[in-house]
Amino acid sequence: MGTAQVFVARMVGLAVMGPGGERIGKVRDVVISLRVDPNPPRVLGLVVELVTRRRIFVPMLRVTSIDVEAVTLATGSVSLRGFRQRPNEALLVGQVIDAPVRLADSGEEVVVVDAAIEPTRSRDWVVGRLAVRPRRTRLTRRGAVSIVAWRAVRGLTLSDRQGTEGLLAVFETMRAADVAAALSELPVKRQHEVIDALDDERLADVFEELSESDQRQLLGHLGAERAADVLGAMAPDDAADLLGELPAYESDRLLALMEPEESAPVRRLLRYSADTAGGLMTPEPIILRPDATVAEALAHIRNPDIPAALASMAFVCRPPTETPTGPYLGCVHAQRLLREAPFELVAGLVDSELAQLSPDATLAQITRYFAAYNLVAGPVVDAGEHLLGAVTVDDVLDHLLPRGWRDELTEPIGGVVGGLGTGHPDRGDGHRHGAVNEPARGRDHA
Repeated sequence: MGTAQVFVARMVGLAVMGPGGERIGKVRDVVISLRVDPNPPRVLGLVVELVTRRRIFVPMLRVTSIDVEAVTLATGSVSLRGFRQRPNEALLVGQVIDAPVRLADSGEEVVVVDAAIEPTRSRDWVVGRLAVRPRRTRLTRRGAVSIVAWRAVRGLTLSDRQGTEGLLAVFETMRAADVAAALSELPVKRQHEVIDALDDERLADVFEELSESDQRQLLGHLGAERAADVLGAMAPDDAADLLGELPAYESDRLLALMEPEESAPVRRLLRYSADTAGGLMTPEPIILRPDATVAEALAHIRNPDIPAALASMAFVCRPPTETPTGPYLGCVHAQRLLREAPFELVAGLVDSELAQLSPDATLAQITRYFAAYNLVAGPVVDAGEHLLGAVTVDDVLDHLLPRGWRDELTEPIGGVVGGLGTGHPDRGDGHRHGAVNEPARGRDHA
C-alpha cells in the first residue's frame, strides 16, 4: 500500500469498476466520520451512483485501487441499499469543500477548496490535509491555494458544526464507551450541557466508562442529589469504585442520599479492599434456583443489560437468590446450557468442581485463577458457602492497567479516540496514484 495522497475533488465522476472490469457506477462523494476533536477524521467509504442513478455506500475496504480513469473494487458484490447519511457523518465534496473555516494559528478566515485522503499504518484512511484559499471579498482578489493539515483549521469538528442537541442525537447511536471517549474531548462547558441533558440511566452507563479524573470533575457538576441518582443507576461495583476515590465525608453523604436498596450492595463492596475479589466483584450476577429450567437460564443470559462476561455463566444457589445467597451449589456454563433441552433442570448441569474465589483473594490470585481455568467470570464465595458476587475479567484488566489509563488513550477502542460510531464498520485501503494525487484546479471556490 502506498502513502500517496488522494485529492477527492478529482475523484468525482470516476468510473467504479468491479474486479472483472464490469462497470458498477461512478464516484459522487467520499463519506467521513466527524470527530469532536481537531484530529484527522476517518474515511468510511464512497458514495457511488449506479447506472440507475441510485446512490449506494461502498466501504473503503472494498477499494483496491484508484487511478486517473477509475476506482477498482475488490469484489463486484456490493449492497444496493440506498445511501443514507448519519448525523455523525459528512460528505467531503458536498459539505466540506466550499466550507468556510479559519486557520488555528492565525485565525485567518479561509475556504476549503479540496481535501486529501491518505492511508495510515493501521490500515484506516483519514483526511490528512486540506487545500484552502483565503476568503474572497469584493475588495480582494482570489488568493493562492495552500495545503494545510486538517488539524490546522477550526470549524470542521462535530462540536463546531452541531450544537448540544446535535451531539445528543449522535450520542444516542453510540456505545457508552465511545460516548465517554468523545465527551472527554469536548470543552468543559459543552460537557456540562451534554450531561445535563442525558437521563440518569444513560449518564450512568457513560460514567462507568469515564476516567477517574473525568468522573470526579463531572460528578461535582451534577450536585449531590442528582449525583446520588446516577450512582444508584450505575453497576454497584462501578459505583463503589467511584465512591472509593472520593473523600470519606463526600462518599458518606452520597451514600446517605441514595435509595437504601441501591446503596446496600455498594456499602458491602466498600468494606473490601479495592484490589481484592470482594472489592472487584459485582453483587448482581445471574443467580438461579436449582429447580430453574434451561429455558429460564437462557432467558437471563439473553438479557441485553447483562454484560457479556457475566452472561458466560449462571450461578446456582438455594434461596435466597440475592447476594449474599443461600448455600452455593455451583455454576452452569452458558455453552453447556446451549447444548441441553429447554425443559431440563439446571440442577443436573451444575459444575460443582470449579474452584471458588475468596472475597480476600488478591489481584494476583484472581489473575492466575482466570488464566488457569480459561474463564471470563468467577464466583466469589464466603466461608459460610454463600455467593457474594462474581468477578469478571474486565474488572481485573481495569485494575491491572496503569492508574488513569483511560486518560492516556491515543487510539480508539474501536476507531480513533474522539471519532464517533458510524454504522459502517468496514475499513479499506488501496493504491493511490495518478492525477487524483493533486488538488483540483480551475474551480471558482470564492
